[in-house]
Amino acid sequence: MTVAPLWTSQAMLEAMRATRNGALPDVVTGLSIDSRSIKPGEAYFAIKGDVHDGHDFVNAALKAGAALAVVETAQRAKFASDAPLLVVDDVLDGLRDLARAARARFEGQVIAVTGSVGKTSTKEALRHVLSAQGPTHASIASFNNHWGVPLSLARCPADARFAIAEIGMNHAGEIEPLVQMVRPHIAIITTIEPVHLEFFSGIEAIADAKAEIFTGVEPDGAVVLNRDNPQFARLTQRAQERGIARIVSFGSDAKADARLLDLSLHATCSAVHANVLGADVTYKVGMPGRHMAMNSLAVLAAASLGGADLALAALSLSSLVPAAGRGVRRALDLRNGEATLIDESYNANPASMSAALNVLSQADVGARGRRIAILGDMLELGPAGPELHRTLADAVEANRIDLVYCCGALMRNLWVALSPGKRGGYAESSAGLEAEVVAAIRAGDAIMVKGSLGSKMKIIVNALVKRFPGRSAADEAAG
Repeated sequence: MTVAPLWTSQAMLEAMRATRNGALPDVVTGLSIDSRSIKPGEAYFAIKGDVHDGHDFVNAALKAGAALAVVETAQRAKFASDAPLLVVDDVLDGLRDLARAARARFEGQVIAVTGSVGKTSTKEALRHVLSAQGPTHASIASFNNHWGVPLSLARCPADARFAIAEIGMNHAGEIEPLVQMVRPHIAIITTIEPVHLEFFSGIEAIADAKAEIFTGVEPDGAVVLNRDNPQFARLTQRAQERGIARIVSFGSDAKADARLLDLSLHATCSAVHANVLGADVTYKVGMPGRHMAMNSLAVLAAASLGGADLALAALSLSSLVPAAGRGVRRALDLRNGEATLIDESYNANPASMSAALNVLSQADVGARGRRIAILGDMLELGPAGPELHRTLADAVEANRIDLVYCCGALMRNLWVALSPGKRGGYAESSAGLEAEVVAAIRAGDAIMVKGSLGSKMKIIVNALVKRFPGRSAADEAAG
């Protein structure tokens, strides 16, 4: 299969104000910052990371078939005199310049998503529904930081109809330079929650940092805000201060522009009745949980604002599936039957933890099955961390969770607060908890694994899948 060109080398040279070295190809088919996964015909950007310097892998990338490499002037002498290179003062700055050029040539609708919780799932839902209506480009995984956003934007094909950017932050001032590259027509803030509290004075400061997304919204653009969130009025004021007149709200509030009218939660999906910008719609969301249903309102509002067909977008939500580590389900084959694993191991904060416990409460269990939560530390919460972990005991009780396994110094606060009958086990690390969890699982159980990325809860997911190999929900859907 022939891969369409993404950039000409001449256009890249001009956009990045680069110097040409060696014989360059006419076109490149993609962009990469990882020499291990680069595909023939792609351009390799030698980004300097926190651990590795991409210049150390330029030769490996070229050997793997990279069409050219983008390197900095100070390191040009490391490479062969005839190596196909674009030479710039700073590689990351060059990537940002290329991202701006990609945005300048793009004539479709651009949607940007941020928020304390639900950024990636909302971005993926938008990708899913808009792809059914025209060529759609979106950032992969959680490419939402200082290098992920420009890389994703620079990868945008000129002929796409829709482009979706996810923008994250954990400090004030990080969103503004990113959104001014993206220049969205529509900006979504999913919600404001106590996340990254270690770096902020309080929830209002978090709201103001997320509101930086308004600084890049195009003239006559729109913002989509959660009307049920206590920070709605503050965000609305910040948007108005930036001259944004089109403020669209979503939620269960009676004044919401995309309003939830009725919701039926099921083990693997949700049925929604809503009014979206004046249109009555009934649809199914192919992922469980009230939080997913609420964010689907933002998805449909943004899709409609961007010119997509609302009815078709709503219909597409029925086939939505979770991203890796964000609710993927897998059947575990045990000797006497099956258990269900819900992999929420990618990340965690108080809001997403409560939402995941609620999803676990809806999960089907067998005759002797139990709902089991395996939880690791929620990080970057600052002095409030111990209390925020301790109060998860209320969500455990409210959602009828049968057993809880905890690991990490912060999760010890939850462990102590649990009623004795709900204590499954505790260890200082996920690796220390692994054997006990594997030994405890029995047929009929529903097991949810969640924690911040730094708590390494994927170790437990991998151990369960290795010990009890089964099929994921995606495997079963594929037959």
